[in-house]
Amino acid sequence: MVLKKSQRNKTLDLSVEAGQKYLKKCLTEKSDLSSLLAVENKTILGDAFKILPKLPRGFVDLLIVDPPYNLNKDYEGKKFKAVSDEEYEKYTASWIEKILPLLKPNASVYVCCDWKSSVVIGAVLKKYFHVQNRITWQREKGRGAKSNWKNAMEDIWFATISENYTFNLDAVKLRRKVIAPYKKNGAPKDWEQTLQGKFRNTCPSNFWDDICVPYWSMAENTAHPTQKPEKLIAKLILASSNEGDVVFDPFAGSGTTSVTAMKLKRRYVGIEQNERYCVWAEKRIEDAQNDTRIQGYENGVFLPRNEKFE
Repeated sequence: MVLKKSQRNKTLDLSVEAGQKYLKKCLTEKSDLSSLLAVENKTILGDAFKILPKLPRGFVDLLIVDPPYNLNKDYEGKKFKAVSDEEYEKYTASWIEKILPLLKPNASVYVCCDWKSSVVIGAVLKKYFHVQNRITWQREKGRGAKSNWKNAMEDIWFATISENYTFNLDAVKLRRKVIAPYKKNGAPKDWEQTLQGKFRNTCPSNFWDDICVPYWSMAENTAHPTQKPEKLIAKLILASSNEGDVVFDPFAGSGTTSVTAMKLKRRYVGIEQNERYCVWAEKRIEDAQNDTRIQGYENGVFLPRNEKFE
């Protein structure tokens, strides 16, 4: 018996067979990948370790990497097996070394990880980059544990090639409720009154509690097991790139980095080895041409978790 999805369930789970027109849009290892003109705004189907050496040198302004965490995971038949910390360190160094020639001298780098792999990845990044910060975001979604703390956090390491890099602070301000509104000469001091209450746009910290992971009734949701939210990726893109820059994701999954980059008027390049995920990425990119909204980000401001403002 085939169960029908609820009308509110927007999860994208298109099959490869049904998504052939999207798969045909993708480049492959056999395509001409030697110039930026050939690869910009494209999804490349194939193994990143084989494709990276074929890409043009020095074309990346912003690198966003969401590599397989050091866990046993099945990605639609492409399995990643957990290894020792030493082996995972070698794995991390291997993709970094292949990507290094692709980065511009002022490029920024963000690498996603869970708490276990964070220790390893942070140490490896220090060997190749200037590590600027470690972001921790509250993903919340996750199973409880009877004999341990629920794993509700993930890390993102922020690094740069040099001390000359882009950081657009005003583009990533947060809207926060004002608990103790202070007035000067009878007027609000650095806060504003809205229909929803008193709010202040503040500088972001390295702890993000305003992110909601995609779920079944959200338009951006796919059946990918480790999909990142567009709001999360939007923060990285807005802070560390400018319009027209190239954002590169070598483990693209269902295309969140590419989709978000396009919505924010950046160019993108993504590599993904799974055909079905490539189908989803291209379908999302097509949809984003008519709908550039990012849930939780409106009028240049990142909203609190699950809240909207007029």
